[in-house]
Amino acid sequence: MKTTSETLALQLGKLLLAKQLKVTTVESCTGGGVATAITGISGSSDWFEMGLVTYSNSAKQKLVGVSPASLMAHGAVSEAVVREMAEGALAVSGANLAVAISGIAGPNGGTDEKPVGTVWFAWATDFSPEVVVEHHLFHGGRAEVRSQAVMAGLRGLIELLN
Repeated sequence: MKTTSETLALQLGKLLLAKQLKVTTVESCTGGGVATAITGISGSSDWFEMGLVTYSNSAKQKLVGVSPASLMAHGAVSEAVVREMAEGALAVSGANLAVAISGIAGPNGGTDEKPVGTVWFAWATDFSPEVVVEHHLFHGGRAEVRSQAVMAGLRGLIELLN
């Protein structure tokens, strides 16, 4: 059977319910795709706290406390910014786990340093001080990059719980 965002969200929900935990999302390039996958599962209100789409830099600052200095020094698509996004989402939501995603889905916006398909992820929890951060380079068009990023975001949450 092919793994889909729905099957991953269902697996995530079962793990969160069993552990009596809640998750939050803070997304940029995926535009709420992880939250959409999660809320597509009946009963997800038992384990999903909130989803934030912080597409602009000002939204990242206002809603989850990303520092202007990090945005200026590293850009929105960076390890520093997704780390701050994940930590900020945990703080504002009261959830136990957070995933943060920021990337360049294309077809425009890429550079030599950060080509189209570059996506940064951060996963944070309230039960560990460590924030897990990963960088991926996905291939395909805008829809494919976004879909792959949603799947990677969900997989990372599942790995944190296993």
